[in-house]
Amino acid sequence: MSSKTETQKLHTGKIFFIGSGPGNPDLITVKGATILSQAEVIITDRLAGDEILERYANPNAIIIDVGKQGGNKESYKQEDINKLLVQFAGLYEKVVRLKGGDIAFFSNVYDELQTLHANNIVYEIIPGITAASGASAYTGVPLTARGFASGAQLLTYYSNTVISDENWRRLAAFEETLVFYMSSNNLVSIVEKLLYAGADSSIPFIVVEQATTPNQNVQSLTLQSFYENPAQIFTSPSIVIMGRVAGLHKDFAWFKSEQQSANFFRALEQETNYLKIKSFIQQKNTEHVN
Repeated sequence: MSSKTETQKLHTGKIFFIGSGPGNPDLITVKGATILSQAEVIITDRLAGDEILERYANPNAIIIDVGKQGGNKESYKQEDINKLLVQFAGLYEKVVRLKGGDIAFFSNVYDELQTLHANNIVYEIIPGITAASGASAYTGVPLTARGFASGAQLLTYYSNTVISDENWRRLAAFEETLVFYMSSNNLVSIVEKLLYAGADSSIPFIVVEQATTPNQNVQSLTLQSFYENPAQIFTSPSIVIMGRVAGLHKDFAWFKSEQQSANFFRALEQETNYLKIKSFIQQKNTEHVN
């Protein structure tokens, strides 16, 4: 068989980026669930949740877990995920990249879009409910309640995040609700910087662990109470809602979790996944050659 003929047999598929929502399997969009039911390959984040795959995924789909977790050495590297997208798009027609929350908020979709663009791979983006919206709804905290906040800011704060002193002073005014993604491990630093920038120490905030899932847990604090007793460990994923609206949780909370201490999301299994990926790619390449 000539190389030209072999090239004609190979095809480049389409990548569907799907935001799976904040964890509760009922909160994925209808379109997202429909595409999952048709997918040949699903490259999924850990925070998409097993139940979403069990309910909606094509039972014959190849499922590759490329989860990440802060501080976990088993976390996938972004460059490896980028390579996977290119490899599977060259072997299958309908490939899903399943991400927790919404595609546009604090995910690495920019890196992945760059990779697909550079390799002329067709893609589609299907939005999802972001963690801020899910946590807001499932705690009864309207992020922009009239009289409490003029707006909301979605932020993240790692140890190397650069926020100027001027911006900390602006945030510390709490004219807007502050929602911090992936920042619970750095909450001590956040609270200290806000207080140092002049924040009212009585400002309330909530830490919502595993929002919208049966294992949701909400801890209500103030800047002062946390500053005085910061020795707390929060379950991942956690989202922090800071500002006057956080005090509404005690009045409007409606969701009752089932088991607050357990982990809803799967652990990482990188080594097993590498073996699965190698096997699937070798098998598909063999089919093309034959």
